[in-house]
Amino acid sequence: MNRLVALIPAALLLLAGAWTTEPRAEAADWHAWIDDQTEVLFDRVVEWRRHFHAHPELSNREFETAAYIEDFLRELDMDVQTGIAHTGVVGILEGGRPGPVVGLRADMDALPVPSRADLPFSPDGVTGEYLGEEVPVSHACGHDTHMAMLMGVAEIFAERRDELPGTIKFIFQPAEEGTPPGEDGGAEMMVEEGVLNDPDVDVIFGQHIWSLAPVGQIGYRPGGIMAASDQFTITIHGEQTHGSTPWTGVDPISIAAQVIIGLNMIVSRQTELTKEAAVISVGRIRSGVRNNIIPESAELIGTIRTLDTEMQDKIHADIRRTVEHIVASQGGTADVEIQRGYPVTYNDPELTARMAPSLQRVGGDQAKVVNAITGAEDFSFFQQQVPGLYFFVGGMPPDADPEEMAPHHTPDFYIDEDGMKTGVRALATLAIDYMLGEE
Repeated sequence: MNRLVALIPAALLLLAGAWTTEPRAEAADWHAWIDDQTEVLFDRVVEWRRHFHAHPELSNREFETAAYIEDFLRELDMDVQTGIAHTGVVGILEGGRPGPVVGLRADMDALPVPSRADLPFSPDGVTGEYLGEEVPVSHACGHDTHMAMLMGVAEIFAERRDELPGTIKFIFQPAEEGTPPGEDGGAEMMVEEGVLNDPDVDVIFGQHIWSLAPVGQIGYRPGGIMAASDQFTITIHGEQTHGSTPWTGVDPISIAAQVIIGLNMIVSRQTELTKEAAVISVGRIRSGVRNNIIPESAELIGTIRTLDTEMQDKIHADIRRTVEHIVASQGGTADVEIQRGYPVTYNDPELTARMAPSLQRVGGDQAKVVNAITGAEDFSFFQQQVPGLYFFVGGMPPDADPEEMAPHHTPDFYIDEDGMKTGVRALATLAIDYMLGEE
C-alpha cells in the first residue's frame, strides 16, 4: 500500500510532463509548417500584391479590391461576410478543434498620390475622385502588401483547418486613410457593425510594412506605438480697420502669430515629454483679402498627436486655455473646436509581453522594441474593444540607406517584396501561438 502511494506522485509528474510537452511539440510542428508554406506560397503573395498595386482604389471605393478578396476567401471555403463598413470583407475560418477567436486585420485603401516608382506593375493612369477633383491614385503606404500577406496567412491555415485549435477572422478593412468628407467608414464603422462579434474576437493582431526599416526587422512596443490624431480649428475674431491705422481695430493676424507661439510652448514647456511624445502643428492660416486692410478674423487649422490618453485630454484643455488668454489679452475673442480622430494605437502590455517570444522567433535579434511614432492608425478602434498588438515589418532593401528611401505617402514610395515573408510568418505565428497558449 505504501509503495502504491509513493508511485502516485511520480505518475502525476509523468502526466504533467506529457501535458506540457505535447503543446510545445504541436507548436513546433505548426512553426515548421508556417515557415515552409511561406516559401511555397511566396510567389503567389507577390502576385496578389502586384495585382493590388496595379489596381489601387481610394477609401470607401475599394469595390474591385473587395470583390477580388471575396473570391479568394470563397475559394478557401470560408464563411465570407461582405459590405461591412461599405466595402469591408471578412473571412471566418473555423478550426476543427475548440479554442479562442483570433482577429487578423489588413487595410485595403490607396491614396490620392501619383506613383513615380516606375515598376512594371505601377498603376499608370489610374485615377479617382478626391474632394471633387480627378487625381492619380497609388498604394503609397503599403496596404497592397498588407492584403497580400493576410491572404497568404489565410491559405496557410485553410490547408490545416481541421487541426486548427480555434477560429480566425480575416478582416480586410476599408478606409484606413480616412473617409471622404461627410462619409463614415473604416475600423470605427466596422466595430459599430459588429465585426468583432459572432463569434466574439478574443484578441486581434495587425501589422504595417515600413519602407524605412530593413527587410527582416520587426518593431513592436507595449503601450502606445502610434499616436492619437486630433484636428483643431481656431477662429480668432478681431475688429477690421485700415492697415495704416492698426490702433483703431483689433488685428487677428498679429494675435494668430502669438497664438502659434503659445501652442508651441504647450509642448515645449507644459507637457511631460519624458512620459510620451506629443506634437501640436498648425498646418493652415487663412485671413485677409488685401494688403492694406486688417481683417475681421483669422483661422488656424492644425493637428494634435499624443501617445497617452491623459496627456491628450490635458493638451486639449491647455490649447483652449492658451488661446482664450492670449486672444483676450489683445482685445479679441476666439472659438476653439477640437475634433477627436483616431485614438492611440495602444498595444496591450500583457498581450505584448506574452507574444514577444513569437515575434522574436520570426525575427530573431531583428525583432526589437522600437520608439513610438506620431503617425496614426485606426487599428486603434479595434484595440479599444479587445486586446490588440500592432507591429511593423521592414520593407527596405537590406543594402539601402534609410536617408535615401522615400517615406510613406510620397510618389517615390518603394517596398522590397521580400519583407512580406516576415509579415506572413509573423501574423501566422502570432495566431497559432495564441491559440495554443504558447508564451
